[in-house]
Amino acid sequence: MKPLAALPVAMVFATSTMAADCRVDTFEGNPYTICEVDMTRDRLSLFLNNDAGETYGYFSTIDNALAAQGQRLGFAMNAGMYHEDRTPVGLYIENGVEVQRLITSEGPGNFGLLPNGVLCLRTGRADVIETSRYAAEQPACTSATQSGPMLVIGGALHPRFLPDSTSRFIRNGVGTSADGTRATFVISNTTVNFDSFGRLFRDHLGIDNALYFDGKVSRIRAPDLGRDDAGWTRLGPIIGVVEPAQ
Repeated sequence: MKPLAALPVAMVFATSTMAADCRVDTFEGNPYTICEVDMTRDRLSLFLNNDAGETYGYFSTIDNALAAQGQRLGFAMNAGMYHEDRTPVGLYIENGVEVQRLITSEGPGNFGLLPNGVLCLRTGRADVIETSRYAAEQPACTSATQSGPMLVIGGALHPRFLPDSTSRFIRNGVGTSADGTRATFVISNTTVNFDSFGRLFRDHLGIDNALYFDGKVSRIRAPDLGRDDAGWTRLGPIIGVVEPAQ
């Protein structure tokens, strides 16, 4: 089993007070589970495969691996689109190792609905960065995951979103504060369209840059709310907060 304690070497190390703050909130009649991660305090990490090359796939698998090292998985969420073999569709960096390259071209499906973006983790901060900007700036991310489409870009909704769209799914995504110190993860508790989901981040949460992770397979682990979505199939990339075991 991969030595998980060594993975996020550039992250802030655990303290007895660390834990993502999760709550249930409502926007325009739709309930959402919202978890806020303080990047100056919490240890946020990406997970894909163990050292045997086996995909973790489930929150419980990661939690069991961490337990063997006196740690546990707190908040967690699926974190980006993946192929049938669970390899990431776009850029994926874990603990400084690039597993998949950045994809800048337009393509089929939600991932290729440009502009898409990257969640970039660095010491003490997290940033959602639009893909073309990421390619131009080449930030030194300790870990990163690419997904799409962007939900909010510099305070504007994705230009392809339609307010009256009938395409409704359970959806999840992430937005980051301007200073990078807070990452806000959201999953809808009922089906919503892209426009409504984007406006939740922009109008209700006041977030100027937000990224869609997925729909249909969206899952979250929020222990303080008694929620731990298992699902029937394995996930690809997973993001979560590593905490000391209690």
